[in-house]
Parts: sequence; C-alpha cells; structure tokens
Amino acid sequence: MTETLPGPEGEVTGDQPQVTPLLVPREGVPPVTETAAQLAEVVARFAAGTGPVAVDAERASGYRYSQRAYLVQLRRAGAGSALVDPIACPDLSLLGKVLQGCEWVLHAASQDIPCLAEVGMEPPAVFDTELAGRLAGFERVGLGAMVENVLGYRLEKGHSAADWSTRPLPEDWLVYAALDVEVLLELRDALEADLDRQGKLDWAHEEFEAVRTAPAPGPRTDPWRRTSGIHRLRTRRQLAGVRELWQVRDQMARRRDTAPGRILPDAAIVSAVSTAPTTPQDLIALPVFGGRSTRRHVDTWWGALQRAATMPDDQLPQPVPAGDGPPPPNRWAERDPVAAKRLARARAAVTQLAEAHTMPAENLVPPDAVRRLAWTPPEPVSVDTVRAALTRSGARSWQVGLVGEALAAALAEPAE
Repeated sequence: MTETLPGPEGEVTGDQPQVTPLLVPREGVPPVTETAAQLAEVVARFAAGTGPVAVDAERASGYRYSQRAYLVQLRRAGAGSALVDPIACPDLSLLGKVLQGCEWVLHAASQDIPCLAEVGMEPPAVFDTELAGRLAGFERVGLGAMVENVLGYRLEKGHSAADWSTRPLPEDWLVYAALDVEVLLELRDALEADLDRQGKLDWAHEEFEAVRTAPAPGPRTDPWRRTSGIHRLRTRRQLAGVRELWQVRDQMARRRDTAPGRILPDAAIVSAVSTAPTTPQDLIALPVFGGRSTRRHVDTWWGALQRAATMPDDQLPQPVPAGDGPPPPNRWAERDPVAAKRLARARAAVTQLAEAHTMPAENLVPPDAVRRLAWTPPEPVSVDTVRAALTRSGARSWQVGLVGEALAAALAEPAE
C-alpha cells in the first residue's frame, strides 16, 4: 500500500513522513492514582471529558502467571491523562460506569479487554487501532509503527516487556505508559478517515464489535501440547513425560503467580524427557535442573518423570489430539487428495481477494472456516450454502458478502 500520510501537525508529507521523537507527555507524567480519593478525582475528571477515551493496560506477561492488569492508562479530551494502579485500586467499576457513553480506543483490544473486565471496566463500543491498521492495509501494525507511519511521531517502546507488577514503578516506565495513550485518539481519527476513504469503515465497525462481544476463551484442550520443542519427541511415553512435567510446573506457577517458564523452561522439559535420566542425580546433571531454585524441587520433577515411565499404555496420550475439525493441511494430500485440491483453490481465491482489497487474508475470512469448508463442503455447493456455512463459522456479514461467491466457485469440482 502506498501511503500519503499526515505529519505531526497534519500536513501531508508524502510516502516518508518526517519523524518527530515523542519523549514526554504534553502535560507531563500524571501522578499514579493509588488511593480512593485520587480515584474519585479521576472519575470526576473523565466524566466531565468529551469524545472517545483512549485506554491501555499493562500486564506482567513473562513474569506472572495471571494476565491481570498492573496499570491502566486513560486519556480523554477535557480530562487529560491518568495512570491508575489497579492493585492499589482493584475496583474501577465507577470509572468504567462514567465512560459507558463513549467509544473506547484501544490498540489490540482483544489483549486488554479481559484484564479490564476483571477490574470492572467493560467498553460499550470499541475502536481498535491495530485491527483498523490491518484492514487499512498497513504492513506493520504495532503501536509504535502505526504512530510513526500515520502521525509521524516516534514512540520509545523499550518497556513493553517489563515486569509491570514491580512497585514502585520506575519513572521512565511511567513516561512510556503515559505516551501509549498520548496520541491514540489522533491515531484513531486518522485511521477512521483512511478506512472511510477506502470504503472499509463499516467493515471495521463489524470487526470492532466482534472483538468487543467475543466470549471469553474456554480452557485449551491439552495445553501441554504447546510446549516448545515437543515436535522433537516421537513416542507416546515421551509425550506423557512432557504432560506430567508440564502439569506439576503449571500447578507450581499458579500457586506462586509466576510465569511457568521462569520456574522451568520448556527446553528443560523436552531435554529431561528426551534424555531419560535414570536417577535423580542424572536429572540434576542436566542444564537448568542443577540450578539452585530448580534443584530444590528435584523430587517433584523426578516424580513426574517416574509417573510417565510407569504409566499403563491405555493412559498414555495419543500422538495427535482428538478434535472436531479437519486434520492439519500438510496431511490432506495423503488423507484426501480431492480435498487438498479444493483447499488449494480456496486459498488462492481468498489470497486474490485479499490482495485486491489490500488486507491480510486472515482478516478477510477466518482461515479455519476456509479449511472446514474445503474438507467438508456443503451439499450442494452454491453461493447460498457457502455463505450460510461461513455465517455459522462466525464470519462477519461483510466477510460473507465478499468471499461467498469466490469460495463457492473454488469449492465446486471442476468439470472433467
């Protein structure tokens, strides 16, 4: 996509906007809201503000087991910015209540909506600037890239992976957090104008509402199968070893509210299972397991490996988990060559449409819906039956309207 982009003051600067470093918030860094009295002042201030509200939340992924918010940032015209500590002020429902009459602007809203709901803040309407960027055809949709490409400001993103459960929060982290909402409303307006120009604004509103109303994800089936490096293990008993180590690590992490990988890395789990130590001393000799904190729990790790080693065959996990969907696409040619050809035609049709509308194929239509249609097409294959199947799969009306006819043509068996 060739972009003609507004610069920092709104002037058009062509394909390469002049970039201005954004180092401090315009009104300075607001004090962290930590008391009931401070929170009441923020509530009153934001209730008196006008227009949409920019909202962001910082978690401690990689450090904590939970995905709770450790800082909530807001900005609204007439109210300025606020940094709220949801540990000191765990109930933000009054703040959420006074913001029920306005649109909430978030970047990657699906990541923040669950932790905001935990503290009593649920948006009545959403504008997701990351999703807007995808629909508008931007190749890089991280907040820093979007702010730079669209507004001509450069944000410092050095603290995105910080441990936000730290108290007190360092001053430079607070600067970073305040800047995350500093220009979010300006970014929203620029992206709205771009989507409107491209005829995609109604599509975006459907996508935003789908994100806002999406049900909370249920527990994963066999989450231990996501252990990094598990593909190197070949036997069911080795898979059992991964499962047993993963489960005891998960229990320990949940109890401590510590990220599981900080207790025992995935690589250590796979190493222990593939090496198959015969004694606890052999286990301690492996990398990581000899460390002071890990060594303290050698009996726990060894016990998990022993359970896997002595488990009856009928309790061993299957190599591939049971599921209600089609098999992995790389196995289609062997399992059903006709379906593999249907999938290739369907993917080609989706790719062509996505390129024509300047957006990623996965935003044009859910890839899982395409796979399911190709594996088990409706009978008979027609535009109406394909559109009905897409709707049942969760595709939005704009997606169904755009891809239904092309997918129906791709799924139909070619004449001999």
